[in-house]
Amino acid sequence: MYKILLIVFLLFTCISNSTYAQTSTLSTTSKKAQSLYYKADEYAKARNFKKALDALDEATAKDPGFAEAYLKAAGLTRSMGDKAATFVYLEKGLTLLSFNPALQNSYFDLAELYFEKGNYEKAKNNYDAFLKSKPRNPKLVELARQQIKTSEYAIQAMLSPVPFNPVQLPGVVNRFGLQYFPSTTADQRHLIYTGRLSARPDQDENIYISKWQEGEWQAPVSISDAINSTANEGAATISGDGKTLVFTSCNRPDSQGDCDLYISFRTGNEWSRPKNMGYTVNSKAWESQPSLSADGRTLYFTSNRSGGKGKEDIWVTHMREDGSWEKPTNLGAPINTPGRDMAPFIHASGSTLYFVSDGHQGMGGLDVFKTALKPDRKWEEPQNMGYPLNTHADEGSVFITPDNTTGYYSRRVTADTGSPSILMYSFEVPEAWKSSEKSTYAQGRVFDNRTKKPLKATIQLYDVKADSLVQQVSSDQVSGEYTVVLAEGKKYALYVSAPSYMMNSLSFDYTSAKALKPLALNVYLDPISTGAAVVLNNIFFNTGEYALVQDSKTELNKVIGFLEQNKEMKIEIAGHTDDVGSDDANQVLSERRAKSVADYLAGKGISKDRLRAKGYGETKPKQPNTSEENRSLNRRIEMRVL
Repeated sequence: MYKILLIVFLLFTCISNSTYAQTSTLSTTSKKAQSLYYKADEYAKARNFKKALDALDEATAKDPGFAEAYLKAAGLTRSMGDKAATFVYLEKGLTLLSFNPALQNSYFDLAELYFEKGNYEKAKNNYDAFLKSKPRNPKLVELARQQIKTSEYAIQAMLSPVPFNPVQLPGVVNRFGLQYFPSTTADQRHLIYTGRLSARPDQDENIYISKWQEGEWQAPVSISDAINSTANEGAATISGDGKTLVFTSCNRPDSQGDCDLYISFRTGNEWSRPKNMGYTVNSKAWESQPSLSADGRTLYFTSNRSGGKGKEDIWVTHMREDGSWEKPTNLGAPINTPGRDMAPFIHASGSTLYFVSDGHQGMGGLDVFKTALKPDRKWEEPQNMGYPLNTHADEGSVFITPDNTTGYYSRRVTADTGSPSILMYSFEVPEAWKSSEKSTYAQGRVFDNRTKKPLKATIQLYDVKADSLVQQVSSDQVSGEYTVVLAEGKKYALYVSAPSYMMNSLSFDYTSAKALKPLALNVYLDPISTGAAVVLNNIFFNTGEYALVQDSKTELNKVIGFLEQNKEMKIEIAGHTDDVGSDDANQVLSERRAKSVADYLAGKGISKDRLRAKGYGETKPKQPNTSEENRSLNRRIEMRVL
């Protein structure tokens, strides 16, 4: 809208400046300069703009203080599309003249040009002069007021810069004319980004991947011949385990709109042929700039489809248990605005969202913002990430690693040859930009405990306090590899399961102020058979007591689900203690704890005929009772198949 408005306004400006010059006394006393000035009018009417401009340049050479000649030249260069020359002429002309309401349009034009250069102080002064002239165009008045507000905000932001020191990534990855949308897997061993040789129409976008080896990024390769094609593939997002890829492609044979989202899955080293995510996710409009959650089951993206709040909005969809996707919902306020809200990036912790917008208070154009989830699961009011990341120009999205230490982004630069390029940078994440939660990852492989062969299994991560599923991934059926992301401040229960195998549970407690470190955890699943047993690591009791603690609910419900899937199975719930206290007291405590678990299961519908509770006291330790760590392992509840 503003572009159309500006074109109309510029045409009016040319007439206005000319009228002002002809009805006012010229500032020069040079007859020769005046003659050249009027001669320029004749050339302009004959549409010989070059000669008109030459005449005006000659006039200002005769008298460098000839303000009206500069302003008339600005009108000519504006109509010729020479923005740089227009700026020079306007600046010279208006500097020579005292305030005059008749010059209101020139004030506005120069203010816009100053704003485009990031000279907020001079932009504000000229917007003020424009408003002081009492213009009658309400839309331009409103725009000027908004630009003044933006300029004032930017001036203050520049007085308090964020400690942001980006470092250009090495040429081995910045090897294309244009490269953008960088991101990494959770373990930061793979860098995924979009590359394009140049902006020429015959050069298409493709997705590339670089490995981190021996302390440096390696030469990128095409992510897969099954994914990259003669069409454009770009703006990719990858799940934390590197097994799910969602990307944007336009004009494919199966496209449903301007640009659609496609999904592909990796098994071993091979990516599946991409599938259009269908009408449930895509529309006939434009969909792009996807961002996957760490487990690949929540997808944020940008679209200009109907039903939004602005020109482009951020939408979200979730994967159902059967692998299908829900109908996307608009994030709404306070994130989306009547302006452009784009390029979402959801941090691996799932607690912080980064995006770009021109609808929130910024420094002009698209700025980068961040918002965090509140306890009620609603988003906070977005915060501008400040200067010098944000400037008067359009900014791109950022990517922050799970541990909040390293960020990646791309920005446009101009080469020595004058040709534009887009390069990728890394940076140390300033404190103010960090996600509200820091994350690490657990990574390993799942095996059959008997054959030691890799298994495809389902790995579920639960927030114990909330009793809620926060991540679900699958181990690779070829290698057995899996990765899950863990956030600080939470207590987790991890469940690994596969058909015909015993469930396996692990516990992670990050509620203390301990440093988050990556975990290497291989998991071995026992086939279901008589005598097979597992420790239920997420069943809790207070010291010396047998009443189940509320945090045990997640594990107990998992056991119920396991028994419902294996309806003929009978189990023993076995209680064990350490050696602290008397033998008799420990025996009684173990029996009562086992009975508490069995009673809970029976109370939730599991037949008592399938349950046996037995206490073993301190008679069957897993480890010698020589340390608190070993004793904690010996205090346990086991489930054994009868």
